[in-house]
Amino acid sequence: MKRFARRWWLGNRLSRVSFQNRADWDNMASSKPSSEKTLLITGAAGTVGRRVARRTAEAGYKVRCMVRATSNREPLRDLDVEICEADLLDLDSLRRATEGIEIVVHTAAQLGDWCSEEESRAVNVDGLKNLITAANESGRLERFVHISSLGVYEARDHFQTDETIPPDTDGIDAYTRTKAAAEEVLHAARRENGFPFVILRPGFIYGPGDRHVVPRVVESVASGQMRLIGDGKNVLNNTYVGNLVDAILLAIEKDQAIGEVFNICDGRLVNRVEFIGTIADYLGKPRPGHVPLWLANVAVRFFETTGRWLGKKSAPVLTRTRLKFMTLNLDFSKEKAERILGYEPRVDFQEGMREALDWLAQQGQLAGLFQSGPGASRPSESRPSESRPSESRPSASSLSASSLSGGGASGPSHS
Repeated sequence: MKRFARRWWLGNRLSRVSFQNRADWDNMASSKPSSEKTLLITGAAGTVGRRVARRTAEAGYKVRCMVRATSNREPLRDLDVEICEADLLDLDSLRRATEGIEIVVHTAAQLGDWCSEEESRAVNVDGLKNLITAANESGRLERFVHISSLGVYEARDHFQTDETIPPDTDGIDAYTRTKAAAEEVLHAARRENGFPFVILRPGFIYGPGDRHVVPRVVESVASGQMRLIGDGKNVLNNTYVGNLVDAILLAIEKDQAIGEVFNICDGRLVNRVEFIGTIADYLGKPRPGHVPLWLANVAVRFFETTGRWLGKKSAPVLTRTRLKFMTLNLDFSKEKAERILGYEPRVDFQEGMREALDWLAQQGQLAGLFQSGPGASRPSESRPSESRPSESRPSASSLSASSLSGGGASGPSHS
């Protein structure tokens, strides 16, 4: 009896050990017994998809990475995965991709705030319908994890908005409208045949591997064109890519997740002053000034109207979506994900953004953007990979974050 009690006490103590860094967590995850299940990742060459591929392969899944003919496959080459070429718009190719598949993680999407309704709907809605058809026909599907967006909520101020609030099907751009429509498709499939979806709604995704959102902000800050709109104190819905991948693995493993929708964001949301200031400090650039909200509202109408009239293929400097990103309070509750999935975001914004910027510097995308002279910031000596972030912490001197008050949408890849 004493021996049993000692074993119980020791096991209980060990179960309470807190993991001090991400290496501990990743080593624990990769040492779990293999599930031996076959998993398909769409958009596997994208920022999220490639990290899901690495983590699931390390966890013992048989991973099939779906890419298009034009996708950059380099980030997948050192992984123990199968690469298959398919397209969401080609049902036959999807039938081949989903053969023998038990789990699907659907990260591919047509993103961006200037795409036409037709482009967005073709990929985000019709492509999803094709994937559902193919996955159902495979006859082995157990779980379908769909990456949606917090952008499906109405474009207004949010204060701990939770999943009981329905998506806005009349969103401010084609991306948000079609992501909301995609969720309706999944719910209809579940009503019809019990389709086993899990919907995750991340916010602004950032981290190593992002070539869209943060690089645009960096360019604007470096050129001196960036301005904070209003006082910059409303928060962003920031979601570090590694935190999202943690949520994806939990959604794969937790049976209680099936048929549910979850908001996914960081543990600490940051305001625009901290978000933009962190990037400016890293580059050694002055922090941007402010413009009044009324002026930005006038400007966005002019830019969008002129851009549409001229048939511009690329978005103007300011759109309604970017105005939302820069001004609204985007505070969403993650309580449901914490309660049902056991989701605990491990990486704070400062660490995650530092890794994103270090990665961009390593890729040569920040060449010539750093301010020279005394006091200028420099990338860290560590070299974080986009698949497993650096264990080093950002230095206070390089980020100068102590003076910022902490307080939280991502870009495109039909990869």
